[in-house]
Amino acid sequence: MRKLYEGKTKDVFALQDGSYRLKFKDDVTGENGVFDPGANTVGLSIEGIGKRNLRVTAMFFEMLNKAGIQTHYLSADVENGTMDVKAAKAFGKGLEIICRYRAVGSFLRRYGAYVQEGDKLNAYVEATLKDDQRGDPLVTLEGLEALGIMSAAQFAEIKTSTQKITALISNVLQSKGLELYDIKLEFGIDNTGQVMLIDEISSGNMRVYKGGKVMEPLDLTVALVADEKD
Repeated sequence: MRKLYEGKTKDVFALQDGSYRLKFKDDVTGENGVFDPGANTVGLSIEGIGKRNLRVTAMFFEMLNKAGIQTHYLSADVENGTMDVKAAKAFGKGLEIICRYRAVGSFLRRYGAYVQEGDKLNAYVEATLKDDQRGDPLVTLEGLEALGIMSAAQFAEIKTSTQKITALISNVLQSKGLELYDIKLEFGIDNTGQVMLIDEISSGNMRVYKGGKVMEPLDLTVALVADEKD
């Protein structure tokens, strides 16, 4: 296999059959030695976190594939910390789709004149451009069309898929006494133009509460793999 890209938390390799292999690392994002899933730099290394994040990701992708959701997931080798995926093309230079069940985070900062923290939202879906330099700006459907990033039909498909995916993940969390407030997903297209879920699904992608308090991503990861051996 051939290394294509060295990321902050994963390395990407090309395989001979046209698929790709993601190598999960123990490096996590943060600043000054403090873990922060929203940071744009590697802040520290935590032994074993790469395999735990992979285990969570594989669990969710396998569930979604069984439910008929299109994803890039093929297989995972937790022991070696790798996940094989289909080739995918990102929308534009990268797009994040957020589904919100409750008003927190950047949604609350933007619309705090209209909502209180924790107010329920009806699986509200929004999109942001992956652009560290410009603070990952919010973008509307009209903006996505004007910029040539995606069509209205593709956005409608992604919105429907996002709400289905979020509901399935929320059900898993509820079974463990946890509540999903919001989740960040990424989509791409395969070589036939089929829209599919890509990247990973781990604790750093979601905001989860237990007993009215937000869970630290590392605690959430441990909770999700508590029934499995390292």
